[in-house]
Amino acid sequence: MAKLPKIAFASLDQAPGDVLVVLSGEGGSVPEGLPDAMREAIAKAARIAKFKGKRLAAVDLIAPSGVAADRLLVVGTHAKEPATEEDFLKLGGTIAAKAKGAVTIRCETPEGPLAPAEAARMASGAMLRAYEFDLYKSKKSKKDDEEEKEGDDEPATLTFAVADPDGARAAFAAEEAIAAGTMLARDLVNEPANILGPVEYADRIKELEAHGIAVEILGEDEMRALKMHALLGVSQGSPRPPRLVIMRWNGAAESEQPVAFVGKGVVFDTGGISIKPAGGMEDMKGDMGGSAAVVGLMRALAGRKAKVNAIGIVGLVENAVDGAAQRPGDIVTAMSGTTIEVLNTDAEGRLVLADALWYCQDRFKPRFMVNLATLTGAIIVALGNHHAGLFSNNDELAERLAAAGKVSGEKVWRLPLAREYDKMIEGKFADIKNIGGGRAAGSITAAQFLQRFVNDVPWAHLDIAGTAMGSPSSEYNQSWASGFGVRLLDRLVADHYQSA
Repeated sequence: MAKLPKIAFASLDQAPGDVLVVLSGEGGSVPEGLPDAMREAIAKAARIAKFKGKRLAAVDLIAPSGVAADRLLVVGTHAKEPATEEDFLKLGGTIAAKAKGAVTIRCETPEGPLAPAEAARMASGAMLRAYEFDLYKSKKSKKDDEEEKEGDDEPATLTFAVADPDGARAAFAAEEAIAAGTMLARDLVNEPANILGPVEYADRIKELEAHGIAVEILGEDEMRALKMHALLGVSQGSPRPPRLVIMRWNGAAESEQPVAFVGKGVVFDTGGISIKPAGGMEDMKGDMGGSAAVVGLMRALAGRKAKVNAIGIVGLVENAVDGAAQRPGDIVTAMSGTTIEVLNTDAEGRLVLADALWYCQDRFKPRFMVNLATLTGAIIVALGNHHAGLFSNNDELAERLAAAGKVSGEKVWRLPLAREYDKMIEGKFADIKNIGGGRAAGSITAAQFLQRFVNDVPWAHLDIAGTAMGSPSSEYNQSWASGFGVRLLDRLVADHYQSA
């Protein structure tokens, strides 16, 4: 795995390392108080490079005589819109990509010093940018070989020079936990399915007990006793047994009602007998992206000691093909007692979530439930790879999720739920069927299906098929797996559901 940078915080008068990063404002302006030689060198380089201080633009130059650093990296921060939380992640990621070695970042702009939380988010962005999943590469890149020959196998050291080092360290403690949760989610999605089956996945989640999370694992016998036949029907074509994993973080008073998060964990999806085309099927190792987000979120909440009681539930199955596999036309009875006509075995994630959602609301009586799933290709047709689909039975919860998305950069877009769509999943031989009619409104009918299993609990469904894997790279993510959902839901909890 990639070596993450070492993060430190120091006062603004910190002596620079090999590289000094200076933040620039409108027109290429730099903070007051820099040495004249440095200001002159930056101004000259800005003229030559036509650098105007635009956000995330950069100019790299040799440090002038009298400056302890070897290089100066000037990075722009100016934009018409105020900087968001995500902008500081991007800023940190940009610096991590361009500056190597011992790097000192002066966390001030011409307008003044950055706030501790802003510097902490820059540090988090640098960590997220450095993430790589190269666990199974026996031969590293030529660049890595050259570094090994030079003996330079130490991770980069990033020192953030700030006005309030103690405040920045405190803010970074929370940001580091969120970054750790995001990278855990990325790891899980990036793992190949031959390594991460349902049993191995459950064992990996069990390791979260080291962070104070209580983990309970239900096997096939326990789920059969609970009559979870919707979930079990999906797994019956695979020799790898299913698991339902319940995670509990108790950070508030015992009497406080928990919040709950439920994830689809199909470790590999062949489509079952309704088999998928071969082209691109390898990406279906990521069909457990919703569950990975839930696991990463629980890691983040525990890591930053969030004052909230939170439940995380993931249904872990493999949708495979053999003589025992579920057939189109089969009828199963979910834990709720609802009968389901399975018309397409590739619409399996909603069957897994049906039992997981019902179990969650029935056992834990949560304040709300948010489920995440790489549920439909139709959501990519509708929204592409920059927004997740949001469906909800509760306007307040939906609005809070949308606001959290704008702040965190993990954006969502609300789509409708309505009785007209509900009619599209009425069954001919059972209560409901697992697909609608034809290609129309595929993401909506999937959400309508899930809504049948939430009772009256405030609920939101996030369809993250376009954002959890294969989404566009960014300044703070170069991985196939993005970890989408961890920062979004952590922000939701932090803003609205934590105890004082």
